[in-house]
Amino acid sequence: MDQRLQALALDARACRICRDTPLGRPLPHEPRPVLWPSSTAHILIAGQAPGTKVHASGIPFDDRSGDRLRDWLGVTRDEFYDSDRFAILPMGFCFPGQDAKGGDLPPRRECAPAWRRPLMDLMPQIDLVLAIGIYAQAWHMGEQRSASLTETVARWREIFEANVAPRVLPLPHPSWRNTGWLKRNPWFETGLLPRLKEEVAARV
Repeated sequence: MDQRLQALALDARACRICRDTPLGRPLPHEPRPVLWPSSTAHILIAGQAPGTKVHASGIPFDDRSGDRLRDWLGVTRDEFYDSDRFAILPMGFCFPGQDAKGGDLPPRRECAPAWRRPLMDLMPQIDLVLAIGIYAQAWHMGEQRSASLTETVARWREIFEANVAPRVLPLPHPSWRNTGWLKRNPWFETGLLPRLKEEVAARV
């Protein structure tokens, strides 16, 4: 890894902003930033934030969501965790905690403003961003994003062609909670996933 990127990643992993100088309530547990930047990978997986299992293991997408995502991409676990092939940067590096219903809270607001642009600037070789969920889509797509996630993902062809460096593909979160969404939107499996696999295969 490039020395500047490696140094910045070390600083990010030591970050305690959400505990020590938070925007709103402090993180209710010890921060554990999870990020896998790369100076060689051409694909960036821009997720939401670690869940409980990832917080425990320190390995991104080390859960059922990761299994589904790897199936979407058409890659093995070993390929997925090869930093020469994939960079992984969630919008929030730390597990944000859970709401009263047991669902994960949104990514912490402190994280992306502090770290995302400096990290992206040191990864100019990225030419495909997989923007998973509304928070990643808002940051990486800006005004290209539609009012809802469904509308945004449904416009994937237009969005992919409109972005050149890097290209962006919007995706729903691969969580089991979105199984119903996948059933209601069969075009995702028949249209977007084959193209996704093609674009990934061309870069790994």
